[in-house]
Amino acid sequence: MATDPVCGMAVPKEPAALRLQRDNRTYYFCSGECLRSFAAPEESRRRLGRRLAVAWPLSIAIVVLTWAPPVPRAAIAAGVLAAVVQFYAGAGFYLGARDALRQRVGNMDLLIAAGTSAAFLYSAAVLLLPGRLPSATYFDASALIVTVILTGNYLEHLTRRRAGSALRRLAEMLPTTAVVVDGGTSRSTPVEELRIGQRVRVPPGERFPVDGTVREGTSAADEALLTGESVSVRKGPGDRVLAGAWNVDGPLVVEVASTGPDTFVAQVGQLLQDAELARVPLQQDADRLAAMFVPFVLTLAVGAGLVWFALAGASVTVGVLVFVTVAVTACPCAFGLATPAALLVGAGRSAEDGILFRGGDSIERAARVDTVLMDKTGTITTSEPEVDTVLAVAPATEPEVLETAAGLEVGIHHPLAAALSRAASVRGVSPARFDQVALEPGRGVRGRGPDHSAALVRGDAAAEEGLDLRPLAPWVRSVEAQGRSWSLVVRDQRVLGAVAFRSPFAPGAEDAVAELRADGIQIALVTGDNERAARAVAAQLSIRDVHSGVSPEEKVALVRKYREQGRCVAFVGDGVNDAAALAAADLGIALGSGSEVARETGQVLLVRPDLEGLPRSLRFARRIVRRVRGNLLWAIGYNAVLLPVAAGALVPAFGLGVYRYLPVLGAVAMGLSSTTVLLNSLTLRWAIAPRRTDSRGPRSDPRAGTAPEAV
Repeated sequence: MATDPVCGMAVPKEPAALRLQRDNRTYYFCSGECLRSFAAPEESRRRLGRRLAVAWPLSIAIVVLTWAPPVPRAAIAAGVLAAVVQFYAGAGFYLGARDALRQRVGNMDLLIAAGTSAAFLYSAAVLLLPGRLPSATYFDASALIVTVILTGNYLEHLTRRRAGSALRRLAEMLPTTAVVVDGGTSRSTPVEELRIGQRVRVPPGERFPVDGTVREGTSAADEALLTGESVSVRKGPGDRVLAGAWNVDGPLVVEVASTGPDTFVAQVGQLLQDAELARVPLQQDADRLAAMFVPFVLTLAVGAGLVWFALAGASVTVGVLVFVTVAVTACPCAFGLATPAALLVGAGRSAEDGILFRGGDSIERAARVDTVLMDKTGTITTSEPEVDTVLAVAPATEPEVLETAAGLEVGIHHPLAAALSRAASVRGVSPARFDQVALEPGRGVRGRGPDHSAALVRGDAAAEEGLDLRPLAPWVRSVEAQGRSWSLVVRDQRVLGAVAFRSPFAPGAEDAVAELRADGIQIALVTGDNERAARAVAAQLSIRDVHSGVSPEEKVALVRKYREQGRCVAFVGDGVNDAAALAAADLGIALGSGSEVARETGQVLLVRPDLEGLPRSLRFARRIVRRVRGNLLWAIGYNAVLLPVAAGALVPAFGLGVYRYLPVLGAVAMGLSSTTVLLNSLTLRWAIAPRRTDSRGPRSDPRAGTAPEAV
């Protein structure tokens, strides 16, 4: 079975089914009206507006003719006007009922067409067969029911427009052309013809047409609609930019990394399409109920009418009104819309905050998470170490130690090399020159220059150099106690000094851990680093559950161990070695700054370059699932309460005369039911997860803290 993306009803995937192909995807519909509403929503809304422009004045006139002082031939005039409302304004209900019967499914149109037709045809029979039936006509009821329900449909259209994500609308605003830079020339080229590796020039004040990497220029980029980051982000050579972001204040040359359907904004659009049709486990029982609902309602309508006619001595007129009331009060659409409405709005809102859920099932899983296993390097700490301290052994000086270490790492692509280069630049030290440099994997690097030979040796291999390390002993003990790594600097077989390295905490790491703990979620640190480094990081974050020296296979085993204890486990990681654990967990949460493999494996992707999205993603999920449950509860409660009322629960108290008003009141209630589901879902647009502050005062700068790391 497929899901109608407009009304949420289940539709069989049959050759004769109504379908629409869009963006390499097939959508199925319960009726032509739903198909047209999906294919051209604005035209559908205008068509509804034209029908309402006819239906409301005529309905008011019919009510006046029915209830005003007797006027000759008033009933005939009311019947003529009601026919226009019934068969022009209400034509869509008949077409939808026809399509439902052809596909052997039940939908709202079938109930409305059956109910309003019963009221209209009975009233017409009263006019055509004078004296054969009671003289009362109910053209006002049939016309008002059609008009009120059309009004509800129009309101649903307006609500859906508000529910549409800003990210989806952004896709329609992307540039269609780009200025390609080729040597000293430039030319305008359609975006769909761009190739990966080409370079495009983006002037200030325009949107980036592609995802790519800045190669020339510096500017600020406004990525608020894409990542939820309200402050513009400075971009320079080597920085990533996203299609749809604004280039604020400077011209940039960007190397194309992905275009069209491969861009970030296009992938978000696809995720939102998935959310429209998602069926989470919460919805499965509702789907089964909705499939049987229309036959049940029609049976109840006929049965209730016959019961009051046969057992209570009601007239044929009342029997017809009972049937009409039950048919138009029922609302199967509320069952169908309960899940997709909340998922669509919630997924769109979270995407605007830089949190991407891949499918409705991932949202429900995230809502159940009670245990989070977090990788260390690249997740809790950054993957780029920094120089912490430089120690010189007399008579050497700190600048000598740093210029030797930085010189040995020139031209070497390694995180430590980058850290030494940055430290030398900041301290105004020029790296020493070495003509011959040899990298020794796992040990360090050796070089020979015009006047000296030198080596930079990892701390755990320093003892093998056969040098006197006693002058370094107190410093080494202090550094290792903090879990930080260090490297020995040697020149001409003499200890020159040493350099200690640290890895800063990832932005938002401290606050993210604190917020998870405040939400009652168990946290465990899982890393391949040694126990000393892992314990040092965990101590600063007050994480008690620490697993160090863990291989990728052991990470998977650890995830399974927690799951066997009955925990719902989320694994947070960024590297290739985390991919298996991400897949094994109940929920894999990948960082957008991580490896491609990790991003593709995770069910949740945190786009922003910080960990604040981690607790927010789980809170968003819990809010969305609460909305889904609330919608389903409303749909069940509405029908459970009002269907008995429609069938006659009020008759003992108010008598059968209540049916003079119940048909129209039932139509109003039905229209409000599905609209309420949509409005309840729409409140997720403003459901921004609050940021917590601890008892010590305001939140600290997440970039201020640092964490040790063994490299």
